[in-house]
Amino acid sequence: MLSDLPIAVIGAGAMGEAIIGGLLRNELVAADQILASHPREDRRRELSHHYGIQTTHDNLAAAQWGRVVIFAVKPQQLRRVLPPLRGALRDDDLAISVIAGATIASFAEALDHQAVVRSMPNTPAQIGCGMTVWTAAPAVNERQRGWAATVLGALGRELFVDNETYLDMATAINGTGPAYVFLMMEAMIDAGVHLGLSRRIAEELVQQTMLGSVQYAIQSGLHPAQLRNAVTSPGGTSAAALSELERGGLRTVLADAIWAAYRRSVELGRNG
Repeated sequence: MLSDLPIAVIGAGAMGEAIIGGLLRNELVAADQILASHPREDRRRELSHHYGIQTTHDNLAAAQWGRVVIFAVKPQQLRRVLPPLRGALRDDDLAISVIAGATIASFAEALDHQAVVRSMPNTPAQIGCGMTVWTAAPAVNERQRGWAATVLGALGRELFVDNETYLDMATAINGTGPAYVFLMMEAMIDAGVHLGLSRRIAEELVQQTMLGSVQYAIQSGLHPAQLRNAVTSPGGTSAAALSELERGGLRTVLADAIWAAYRRSVELGRNG
């Protein structure tokens, strides 16, 4: 699908590197098909040494070189990065954004280019276990959609939606979701240490419990409420713990957090 297709990555930070690594790990492209841009020379050397790819400090050169141009800069950098690239992409090039809140319309206007894909990956993409939700502008043809699915699939699982409004919703779930999980892990580990466990043991218990619980939920196909009820014996330890979580308003706090993330994603899109 991507054979001999030049791939440009503008903003080769953590997510940009995840894309580079995923493409190479899955043998979807050769190293010499990738050109990554980054302002810091030490970062460019690091990427070249580790992956054998080409690098540049010049975003315009990267944009003009790639047939698929992936934008992975931070949201606050967009207003500086995009204007110099206006008109740089050819009609049959594809622009892919992995930037939170950045709308298709804002990219199309800034670049004067209509073939734009907007996506929302998450940090587990860095180990090929990500969840990426994406959508495409009407100008993106079937072949270009195939390119996008292949690129984003290199990060883990990819899911296409036909309504861009879902991207802000997805940002609040899969994009921000790892932060919720990490905070819960941190709290559980600290509580284990407070009980008297060593930090090493507490970390191992929490990590494997999280991993096993998620895998069990996926493989069982059961609703989370069914799984929770199955582990909650009347008058038992799980019942006591869950009673405290409900009393503390865990569901409401999580819902409020997800809504806050959604509103912030919409706000970033408006400001972009």
